[in-house]
Amino acid sequence: MKTTTTTTEQGTDPFDAILTGAGYGLLYIGYAAALAIKWAVLFPVISAPLGFAVLAGVLLGWPVGLGLGLVFAAGIMLWRRSRPEMFERWVTARARTRFLTWWRYTRRWRRLLAACNLTVSEGERVFCPRLLSVAVGASSDVVRVRMLAGQSPADFENRAEHLAHAFGADAARVAITGPAVVELSLRYGDSLAEVVTLPAHRHIPGGLGSTDKKDAA
Repeated sequence: MKTTTTTTEQGTDPFDAILTGAGYGLLYIGYAAALAIKWAVLFPVISAPLGFAVLAGVLLGWPVGLGLGLVFAAGIMLWRRSRPEMFERWVTARARTRFLTWWRYTRRWRRLLAACNLTVSEGERVFCPRLLSVAVGASSDVVRVRMLAGQSPADFENRAEHLAHAFGADAARVAITGPAVVELSLRYGDSLAEVVTLPAHRHIPGGLGSTDKKDAA
């Protein structure tokens, strides 16, 4: 007597797939909203006029909102041309600092410190030194790091060359700045190698190196 075995393949429930997709969609929307709020707080001189234009468009119609948006954009461009130093300090420099902090350090911090053997593993858990702050400069950055329990500044000093290569810097220097806190100075390029244009020399009568006709006589 032959026995027939029937195998039933259970497919994926479409309703579960829809719920999963909706959950991920809400998660991404929430993350994008939090990021937008964060950047709006960081750059109020841009976000406040933009938000006012959007609100005016909702309450008074899109032509009004578009007109206000164009007026604010023209004002910002005029501000940039008339006061470039102030615009650099309030907008450009802050945006550059935020972007480079994320691009150079935040987005790959755990992975690069693990590659430099500066993480600690306990069973299946991996602990990473905490990134406290980043100060982005014209040619060098200063990164403050809180060490893990059992680590010493020598652990980071011995890996200074590895840290420089990992973060794409020309050189790295390590200094202790507080209890369990080290400071990494990462140099990107040589600021002294830049060409500096000196002001034109003007002859000052009676100044150093000058000879008046009266003295020559």
